[in-house]
Amino acid sequence: MVPDNLSASAKKPTNTTRVGFLLLDHFTMIALASSIEPLRMANQLAADELYSWNLISETGESICASDGLSLTPDTSLADAGEYDLIIVAGGLDITRAYTEKQVSWLIKQARKNVRIGSICTGGYVLAHAGLLNDYHCSAHWECLTALQEAYPKVNCNNKLFSIDRDRLTASGGSAPMDMFLTMIGKQHGTKLSNAISDMFICERIRNESDQQRMPQRQFSTGGICTPKLVDVIELMENNLEEPIELDELANFVDVSRRQIERMFHKHLDCSPSKYYLRLRLERARMLLKQSSMSIVEISMACGFISTPHFSRCYRKHIGISPRDERKLAWSHGHDADSKASAEVLYIKHAQQALDHAHAEPSFGSVAI
Repeated sequence: MVPDNLSASAKKPTNTTRVGFLLLDHFTMIALASSIEPLRMANQLAADELYSWNLISETGESICASDGLSLTPDTSLADAGEYDLIIVAGGLDITRAYTEKQVSWLIKQARKNVRIGSICTGGYVLAHAGLLNDYHCSAHWECLTALQEAYPKVNCNNKLFSIDRDRLTASGGSAPMDMFLTMIGKQHGTKLSNAISDMFICERIRNESDQQRMPQRQFSTGGICTPKLVDVIELMENNLEEPIELDELANFVDVSRRQIERMFHKHLDCSPSKYYLRLRLERARMLLKQSSMSIVEISMACGFISTPHFSRCYRKHIGISPRDERKLAWSHGHDADSKASAEVLYIKHAQQALDHAHAEPSFGSVAI
C-alpha cells in the first residue's frame, strides 16, 4: 500500500532530466533497453517524472537494430530539442555506422555543456568526435582494440562503465543498466536505485570497478577459479604488442614454467604459447575488420617479428590471409537505398509510461 504522503497528488514536482538517445545503424537493442528501463522505473517508483527520453536518428526515419527490428525515432537531428544528457547507442560495425553529420551534432551539443555518453560501441563515435580525449572510457570489449589504436588520447578501460565528469560510457549488454542505476543513485539517492534493482531482479548494482569479460568466468573448472592461471592470462592480454617469454611469465606470477604448462593443458587444453598466439591473432582480426591500419602496422601492434610471419600464422590458424580477411570485411557496404519518408510521432514516453503505471502497487513507493 502506498503511503498518503507519497501519492502523486502530494508529491512536489521535480526538475526532469531530459535524455536523448542517438541511434546509430545496427544499434544493440539490449543496451538501449537496459538504459531506458531504469529511467521508466525511477519515474514509477517515485510517482514523478524524474526523467524523460526521446529516440533520435539522423533523418528521423526508422532505423534498424542489430536484431533486425526497426524503431521509429521521435525526431531527427535537425528537429531535436534541448537535452541534459545525450547517449550514443552503438552496435555492430561501429567504424562505419556513423556519419560526420552525427559527429558534428554531438560536438555542438558538447559545446552547449550537455552531458554526453555512449552505450555498447558508441564510445568509438565520441572518440572520433574528440569528446573523450583525456576521459576514462568504457566500450564493448570487441571494439576496444580499434578504439585504443585509433584514439590514443582516450583513456580506455575494460570496465563495465565509466562516469568521468560530464561523460558517461558503458559497455554492452546489461552494463548500461548498472551505469544508469548508479547515475540515478547519485541524483536521487541509493534508496531509489536499489528499489529499481529489486524490481528488475538484479542481484546487485555493479559499480565502476567491475570489469567486463572477466577472465575468472572463462577459466574456471567446476566453479573453482585458478588465480595463477588468471594472472598469467591477464599478463598476456596486457602485453600483446611485446609478448613476454614463458619463463618471465612464470617469474611474474611466482610459479614454475612447468606449472604454467600444466594449468593451460588442464583448463584450456592447449599450450601457453598457442594460447598467447591465439590472443594476438584475435586482436589482429579485430584491427583488420575495424581499423584502417596497414597490415604492416597490425603485425607490429600484435607482436609479430615480420609481416610475412604474421601472414603465415594468420592463414594457418584463421584459415584466410590477412589481406583477404580485410577485403571480405570491408566489402559489405551499407544499403544506400533511400527509405520511404514517414511521419515522425512525438510521444511523451515518460508521462505515458507514468500514467500506465499509476495503478501498480509500486507506484510512488520510494520517497525522493
